[in-house]
Amino acid sequence: MTAAIDRRFMLKGFAATVALAATPDALAAPRRRFFERIGKPIGLQLYTLGDDPTKDLDGTLARVAQIGFRDLELPSLLGKTPQALRAAADRAGLRFSSIHVGQMPGMPANMLSFASPAQQVADTLGPLGISSMVLPILPFPANFQRREGEDFRAMFIRGIAEGGPDHWKRVADLLNERATALRPYGITVGYHNHNVEFAPVGDSTGWDLLVAATDPALVFFEIDLGWVTAAGHDPVAFLARHKGRVRWVHVKDVKASTKTNFAMGMDPAEVGYGKLDWQRVLPAALDAGAQHFYLEQEPPFTMARIDAAAKGFGYLKALRA
Repeated sequence: MTAAIDRRFMLKGFAATVALAATPDALAAPRRRFFERIGKPIGLQLYTLGDDPTKDLDGTLARVAQIGFRDLELPSLLGKTPQALRAAADRAGLRFSSIHVGQMPGMPANMLSFASPAQQVADTLGPLGISSMVLPILPFPANFQRREGEDFRAMFIRGIAEGGPDHWKRVADLLNERATALRPYGITVGYHNHNVEFAPVGDSTGWDLLVAATDPALVFFEIDLGWVTAAGHDPVAFLARHKGRVRWVHVKDVKASTKTNFAMGMDPAEVGYGKLDWQRVLPAALDAGAQHFYLEQEPPFTMARIDAAAKGFGYLKALRA
């Protein structure tokens, strides 16, 4: 072989090596564990644990901490005083960062509701160390009546359908008003979705009406990724469309058997063992503005609730994305 030919083969070999090194797989650095990379804890919405926290608050929180959770969202005050809740969290080495506060007709004035006076809200959330209040579900239209033999889900779906677009606008007004009133207290207001929001309302959907009518400088969203998926949406694309308005996410999984619906239906799965592609979804949530990631699971469960939470935590802790 001549020197010129030998040199040509060497150059070809070098070019092939460079081309191989330039492939996306070779260029991509080894993925780090997602939650280690972003420096945020894996949170838990205590709704996942059912009535365990009300039966044994200290024991439940100790087990939650043992699993590795540190950041918690409350589904309510759990029948406790804010001071008692905070003391129990402190004993377990946990912190509360958000709370769901409902709005139901006929709630006693001394009970915290989404419509409570701003000072009452601040006085309740302050001892908890919480500065975020989330409306967990769409309120019923005014003067709505339950029919005999009607279960909650059927009643809820019917009530929202009968409320029409005006009801969604009233809910948007409520969110705007509450956010305005609570802003001087440093409290952020948000709305948590299910899948009823995505049902058609005229030529729109309840969700689109709500997004359009709420002030983006005041009202943020807690995106429940399981319910978004159950409504037939790609959660990655959905998060991208709402970039800047996402403040919290519920990390919730569903089985592949879940059929697209707008009627509060899903086949739940432990997080990481359903159909959601978390390697895509979690970075998309972060990019959309999510500051807290709360694992949540719907019933029915195939194991003890705390075990399901531990299984999901183990998956998320190891996830590289």
